[in-house]
Amino acid sequence: MKIVITSLMFSLTVALYSSHVLVAADEQQQAAAKTTFLVIYRPGPAWLVGKPVSEQPLKEHGKYMLSLYVKGSMKLAGPLTDNAGGAVVLAVADESEAKAIVTEDPAVKSGIFVYEMHPWELRPWDKYAKKK
Repeated sequence: MKIVITSLMFSLTVALYSSHVLVAADEQQQAAAKTTFLVIYRPGPAWLVGKPVSEQPLKEHGKYMLSLYVKGSMKLAGPLTDNAGGAVVLAVADESEAKAIVTEDPAVKSGIFVYEMHPWELRPWDKYAKKK
C-alpha cells in the first residue's frame, strides 16, 4: 500500500511539473509572437487650446488604456510632460490589431488626439550590458 501511495505521489508530481513546463512554454511562445508598436498621440482638432494634458477631457481615454493594460495589449503609457500629447507601447499580434486598438480609443474618436503609430523593435540592453 505504501508503495502504491508513493508511486501515485510521484506520478502526480511529474504530471504537475510537466503541465507547469507546458504552460510556461506556451506563454513564452505567445509573448514571442507579439509585435511591439509605439503610438504617439498629438493634440487633435478637439484639443482644448491653452490647456495642459491634465485638463483635457481624457477620462474615457484613461479607462480605455487601463482596460488594454489589464488585457495585456498595452505595456506602457503616459502623457508627455511638455503637454504635447502622450505615448503608448502596445504588444499585439499585428499591425491591424494595433490600428484597431488606436482607432477605437475614445480620445482619437472624439478628436482630442491624432496619432502616429510605428512598429518598434525593442533591444535587450540589459543583455548587452552583461556582455561588457
